[in-house]
Amino acid sequence: MFTGIITDVGRVTAVERRNDVNRITIDSAYDASTIAIGASIACAGVCLTVISLDPQPDGRVRFDVEAAPETLDLTDVGHWEPGKRINLERSLKLGDELGGHMVSGHVDGIATIVSREDLGETTRFVFEAPHRLAKFIATKGSVALDGTSLTVNWVEGDRFSVLLIPHTLTEDVTTWGTRKVGDPVHLEVDQMARYVARLTEAA
Repeated sequence: MFTGIITDVGRVTAVERRNDVNRITIDSAYDASTIAIGASIACAGVCLTVISLDPQPDGRVRFDVEAAPETLDLTDVGHWEPGKRINLERSLKLGDELGGHMVSGHVDGIATIVSREDLGETTRFVFEAPHRLAKFIATKGSVALDGTSLTVNWVEGDRFSVLLIPHTLTEDVTTWGTRKVGDPVHLEVDQMARYVARLTEAA
């Protein structure tokens, strides 16, 4: 489980395609001694398992993850290339502060940025969600976008908006400062909304 509070911005350094699996190497400022093989790290909102660690001389670490066919089908991970910057978050520990909302790291689909409006200090992004997921997005509700916990400002059909503060737009805090119209974004809807909808359907 995760909270949607980004703790590092990593960079893809290598991608090796092995039949139907992509092995991805990511450079990060995390302390290698605190990461166990098999640990889960949310990479742009996608929960991936660490399969190897390579501590670097400068104190950084490079770790490998593997993206299976389902991940490659449902997300943008299959298009990642060396140099791509991605939001990272370590998994939640019992007792940690829950600063965002409960995020599973199981991406539901891909939303697209349809507009970006820089308003001075803040920036408003408008997204178009896949039609099948729009029903789970509500005004003042929570969504995870590229792993970032954000509050929905308004919803109109399949489109919704969020407002980002300067801190979130800072280059070394998240990747949001460089996002532009047309970019794909990993979308995970709020778990509570998903369960409520399922119970309603079952009833």
